[in-house]
Amino acid sequence: MHHRITWLTQKLRDSLEWLQYKIVNKEVRTLTLQALPFWTASILTGFVAVAYEKLFSIFEHLGALLVIQYPWWSFVFIPVFFLLSWWLVWQFAPTARGSGIPQLMASIELANPRHDTRVDKLLGIRIAIVKIASSLSMLLGHGAIGREGPTLQISASIFRFVNRLLPSFWPPVSKRIMLVTGGASGLAAAFNTPLGGIVFVVEELTKTHITQFRTAVFASVIIAGMTAQALLGPYLYLGFPKITPVGFSFVWVIIVAGMVSGVAGAYLAKLLLFLSDWKNKHFKSIPRQVLFVLGLGLLFATLLYLTGPQTGGSGKDLMNRLLFTDHKQAKWYEFAGRFLGPVLSYLCGGAGGVFATSLSAGATLGALIAQVLQVTQTNYNLVILVSMVGYLTGVTRSPFTSAILVLEMTDRHSAIFYLLLAAMTANLVGFYVDRKSFYEHLKEKFMGEAS
Repeated sequence: MHHRITWLTQKLRDSLEWLQYKIVNKEVRTLTLQALPFWTASILTGFVAVAYEKLFSIFEHLGALLVIQYPWWSFVFIPVFFLLSWWLVWQFAPTARGSGIPQLMASIELANPRHDTRVDKLLGIRIAIVKIASSLSMLLGHGAIGREGPTLQISASIFRFVNRLLPSFWPPVSKRIMLVTGGASGLAAAFNTPLGGIVFVVEELTKTHITQFRTAVFASVIIAGMTAQALLGPYLYLGFPKITPVGFSFVWVIIVAGMVSGVAGAYLAKLLLFLSDWKNKHFKSIPRQVLFVLGLGLLFATLLYLTGPQTGGSGKDLMNRLLFTDHKQAKWYEFAGRFLGPVLSYLCGGAGGVFATSLSAGATLGALIAQVLQVTQTNYNLVILVSMVGYLTGVTRSPFTSAILVLEMTDRHSAIFYLLLAAMTANLVGFYVDRKSFYEHLKEKFMGEAS
């Protein structure tokens, strides 16, 4: 009897071990299969983001070269390239216009089987191709746009495409998490800022608790970022600007810079929204839209003629000049150009983001603030950086993302508390200008368009 009980006990133990082995193997297999689409899409995102960055840089320099060498001809070719940028979007993918972040936010909110066709109107390979082509055309006209917002829409389109390729027998993968992860990967690859991508997901793209998708986001951000680094090298978006230590007495300068830049960014967003609504109300027919875009091109050419070629493009060269040369003083008209340039470019209706242009406008405003407050030359860089954070926060209303992005772009960890203080100050004053961010307003409009 004792031997029989021992034998039965051993058999039961062996059966449990076999069952546990099978369960573990099944779980591992399921988790691996679920992770593969994220890894694949992340690698593709890294390659596409780098290719887009290279093309963007080439066309940006071409546009600047055309404006510098043929200043009078710019009154002809700028309207033409603006019109081409608008036409590509109007003809092939209307939701490819503008930044791309509101489209992604709307897609995330609509990401369920009932709204698949609505999401198709906001994300897709055709939309990504038009996004790239339209933004490159805008750059040939030296339009004041960035590539970071577009990269997020392109990245999310890649993730959605990979998700739709999965066969029916594949373990289910959340469409919403794919889109959220696509956005994070796109931002990480565009700026080489993995922490910024993760923070942006938590702060802006979704209200869902991060525990539901942290593994997918972390892994995809790492893979997309490493792919971009493998092709471009371990670069910083803005290098290592020199920052000297400041005392507690300098805090008031940070607060003032955060307030002024935050208000400026918030009013930029408000102006863009107001003028967009005005345009949609008064220029509905195609002939009127064509005339409107051509008029914007002429206005932009005039703005370039009056303020200089630094008004066009993403503004990265201007930021490098202010941060890395002794020529740190800015003229009032340089900020006016960096403020109005994105407005005219955005209203055109082509593709282009406001992330980089907001940073460059903030940098120019920061240099002006430093001059007005008579800050010593050695502390200019700190004021410029906090103003970049403040201006971007005013537009996006994402204070932590703005601070972390600038931190990772410059690797200036010693300034982190000043960057956060400026971001929180800018967010507070921006709230009094408009309770909603620029992206939130546009998200609602794109959700309506997709219905």
